[in-house]
Amino acid sequence: MIGATSKALFHTLAQVEFLRKLASRYGMRPGGFARRFIAGETVDEALAAVAHLPARGLRLTLDYLGESVTSFDQAAAAAQAYVRLIEAVVAAGVERNISLKLTQLGLDVDRATAVDNMRRVLEPADRHGFFVRIDMENSPYVDRTLQVLETLWQQEHHHVGTVIQSCLIRSPQDVARLNGLGARVRLVKGAYQEPKTVAFQEKAQVDAAFVELMRELLDHGSFPAIATHDPAMIDQTKGYAAEKGYSKDRFEFQLLYGIRRDLQRALVKEGYLVRVYVPFGQQWFPYFMRRLGERPANVAFVLRGLVSEGREP
Repeated sequence: MIGATSKALFHTLAQVEFLRKLASRYGMRPGGFARRFIAGETVDEALAAVAHLPARGLRLTLDYLGESVTSFDQAAAAAQAYVRLIEAVVAAGVERNISLKLTQLGLDVDRATAVDNMRRVLEPADRHGFFVRIDMENSPYVDRTLQVLETLWQQEHHHVGTVIQSCLIRSPQDVARLNGLGARVRLVKGAYQEPKTVAFQEKAQVDAAFVELMRELLDHGSFPAIATHDPAMIDQTKGYAAEKGYSKDRFEFQLLYGIRRDLQRALVKEGYLVRVYVPFGQQWFPYFMRRLGERPANVAFVLRGLVSEGREP
């Protein structure tokens, strides 16, 4: 399967130190190749990058990139960075919606650390009316992510949701679990390299699972987010919603910053709710490589940028 091969290749390339350094040198310079997909390395850059989105009818969620921290201090620093992001968003007057990863908040240190840091983020987030999305990581983290979400839910943090990946064989049970809880779900195909014991390896299987999960979320979910750039999946969603008589404000489409901006505009023009996932921060390279593995058509664009920028003095 080409998709699985691409994911494996870019997962490997993301670990290559030489490429990371090369990307760091050139990627985020003004006009750099990564600027199309990453909104900047600082909060101020990200807020400047999203300032135009509301005027185009687009919603947004900000993601301060980072993952897999290995110490209490790193996890606490990430939580504090999100608190500062919340304060900056409030001051800027942009939409109050953020996304984060639990390994960024210390899930690999221990579960209690991640829960404590999530509470540190959710306290100001709840006070200021934010919605917080817990991004799903690869399959070993699914159970722990859902457990943390359920713990927070029991503690009355209800403006929090998570992500389900249609490539994972287990996802129908997880969608039912989250629908029963009342938590909001973002449905994606999945960008991680996964073994065949836990994930579908063929695109047709992933797509079929996506459609089934989309229908379940539209039928029984709480304002689901259908996150895909695949026109076939978008058409399936629009068709099913129309068939069932669901209004266009029952769900939203989510697309990535810098990708298929034409599609973003078209969906807004058709009256659908569209949210742009806006990543930023210095730890952008692993995210960037996953996006390339997910959508290899972007590779030529990036390589052209690298070649041209590499020639500069």
